[in-house]
Amino acid sequence: MKIRALLTTVALTATTAALAQAPQAAPQAQDKSQGGKAESKGQGKPADAAQGQAPAATPAPAKKAPPKGETAKAMVKDAEGKDVGEITFEQTAQGVLVKGTLSNLPPGQHAFHVHETGKCAAPEFKTAGSHFNPHKKAHGIMSPKGKHAGDLPNLYVGQDGRVQFDTFAQTGLTLKSMFDKDGSAVVVHTKEDDYHSDPTGDAGGRIACGVVEKAQQ
Repeated sequence: MKIRALLTTVALTATTAALAQAPQAAPQAQDKSQGGKAESKGQGKPADAAQGQAPAATPAPAKKAPPKGETAKAMVKDAEGKDVGEITFEQTAQGVLVKGTLSNLPPGQHAFHVHETGKCAAPEFKTAGSHFNPHKKAHGIMSPKGKHAGDLPNLYVGQDGRVQFDTFAQTGLTLKSMFDKDGSAVVVHTKEDDYHSDPTGDAGGRIACGVVEKAQQ
């Protein structure tokens, strides 16, 4: 009986010791759990670093266009009085910029000039006078004594009767000179300009005309 009681006492003592040690395991597990959370937070650092990257460079603002110079325009009509299109003129430091869009013209090459008088009486437009020539030059860019201030490059009209063009008049033409006491006009001719024959470049008759007028600013 004494031996049995002794064994029971030893067993109870061992159980009590084991229970006393058991609570110490919980903090260790908790530490591991907290450590896992810390590691999880640490893994978020690359994303934070990516968010801290410098933003993409802002594109440079577009350059502003230079201010427009003095402008003028001519509404062009054919021999029947039908609208053919519009031609615009802009004074620049390098000369006069001439731009236009015309339609309902015969296909092919056609001479195109500024004439000395701002009158366009159909059907022949002879009221527009001769080429604008304030400096008394010979006709044609290829002439050694040329060219008229009103001489401009030929127009190349497509099979659809349309032409769009930009050109510079750089020898003597200015908007101020075009608005002299009798004004000026633009004329389209039946044939192409050969750029040397005086006084008209063998350009033939006149098929369209427009009086040059000051544009509203």
